[in-house]
Amino acid sequence: MDCINIGEGQKNSVTLDRLIRDLDMEVIYLAEGVEDVKISASELNRPGLQLAGHFKNFAYERIQIIGTIEWHYTNNLSKDARGYMLKKMFSYDIPALVVSRNLPIFPELLELAKEYNRTLLRTELATTKYINILINYLDYVLAPEIAIHGVLVEVYGMGILIIGKSGIGKSETALELIKRGHRLVADDSVAIKRIDRALKGEAPAVIRHFMEVRGIGILNVERLYGVGAVKDSEFIDLVIELERWDEEREYERLGLDEECVEILGVQVPRLVIPVLPGRNLAMIIEVAARNTRQKGLGYNAAEELDGMVRKRIEQRRGADRPIGD
Repeated sequence: MDCINIGEGQKNSVTLDRLIRDLDMEVIYLAEGVEDVKISASELNRPGLQLAGHFKNFAYERIQIIGTIEWHYTNNLSKDARGYMLKKMFSYDIPALVVSRNLPIFPELLELAKEYNRTLLRTELATTKYINILINYLDYVLAPEIAIHGVLVEVYGMGILIIGKSGIGKSETALELIKRGHRLVADDSVAIKRIDRALKGEAPAVIRHFMEVRGIGILNVERLYGVGAVKDSEFIDLVIELERWDEEREYERLGLDEECVEILGVQVPRLVIPVLPGRNLAMIIEVAARNTRQKGLGYNAAEELDGMVRKRIEQRRGADRPIGD
């Protein structure tokens, strides 16, 4: 399978103050310079071993979470032992410490947060549930990201990224697809994130649901066609590249030689569709979406036809052999 690479992207980080706002967390103490504290990994740490005195390989660069088990263990320590363990933990440059289940804040925690300028937070959620929410949030905001010039539409439940040179007809094709009942995700600029081993695309917030059509101008697709004509995001299942018809080029006619495009390290099937006056590109893209889904389910029309032709050739060869051979 031939595969071209069109984007490596960049790794992201999120500031602690944004994380606090996005997750609507209770602030017990907000450290100075919290807007400069950057989180660049989605791993978390429950400091049970540290509260027991084991600080070797302490992952202090992660957000620290004290759940029910850690809280009760700490609460059963003598005041001196509790103060010593917490002081040693706060001496490390931890980004923040979160107490779950609305558990009471030890006086030592608040004093040390102020002394070492560490952010102290609390949530009413159970520890496991909060960890799941936080990890999912960090996985998304920290995911590698890239912006690609193109149009992203949902066709028959599949995310199709349409790329090609300016003026080739990407937006017009997307508009025809919208008229056929499909949905627009992004026009002109598509922000793509890698989520695990999949690619999720969306429009930048400022141009979401807007489309530019040469000769008409800017359109608000949601206002023109209703909320059912747009979608905020979609996973990318197929990349279709539109290019002007080149008589010198040999275009794929059978579909046996599959191509792909690699974006952020993820390979996605790719089709090149030549643009020629009179070709119904919207209909072709609908067929491409259906055919790609069939391939995903294990059926390939080109392979079936190839197999039938090969079988017929073998049968004829067998019939042409002299008797006794």
